[in-house]
Amino acid sequence: MTEIAVKPRTKARSANAAGRFDIYVGVHKGLRSFMAETLASVGRMDVHDADDVGRTLAQVRELLDVCRHHLNAEDRFIHAAMEARRPGSTADRASEHADHARAFERLEAEVSAVERVQPDARAAAALRLYRSLAVFVAENLEHMHAEETAHNAVLWATHSDEEIAELQHAIVASIHPETMDVFMRWMIPAMTPAERAGLLGGIQLGAPREVLERILATVRPHLSERDWTKLMAAIAPLPVFA
Repeated sequence: MTEIAVKPRTKARSANAAGRFDIYVGVHKGLRSFMAETLASVGRMDVHDADDVGRTLAQVRELLDVCRHHLNAEDRFIHAAMEARRPGSTADRASEHADHARAFERLEAEVSAVERVQPDARAAAALRLYRSLAVFVAENLEHMHAEETAHNAVLWATHSDEEIAELQHAIVASIHPETMDVFMRWMIPAMTPAERAGLLGGIQLGAPREVLERILATVRPHLSERDWTKLMAAIAPLPVFA
């Protein structure tokens, strides 16, 4: 697996008042965008169009897979680091993670039910999936807010920015490139221009050129011309993408 390295001096920081490194901001923006678009896709799915049903249900499954990876990475790296220096600090979110793991299984079952049900009953099954997914998204929005406030407060009190950045680097290095492509597809378009430039500029300095090219090819269709131009100006020179 090709490791995606990010040079520390270019890692993007959020606009938090303390000016501290925010390990959650980029990935959570991407997850919120992915969740919102997937929920909307299920809501407008044409149950009489087999291609639409297939594409939409595949997107739900991809969202659940990304959420599983994200949850496992938080447990393995972020929660472990927090518990090592402030025992008990992750208890509430860890309990919610267990609830989310059960929700993954319920949603997978509802996706399968839409696939298996007779055509005349598919609309009802799709509506059940839509409502269940809406609750899942709502719970995750609250959960991510708690992490960005309560968990960041603990991380900033117990870890330096360099240590938090190393946690992020370890998380990124643990993710398979194909899964990372999905994260990047949703994260980068959801970021501000400055956040995009910080992330991709760091990758430009710390990873092989082909890694950056793969990421840019993945996100290009999902950026407006204006945003693409800003990004190219920020991380120039990149002749192949000029």
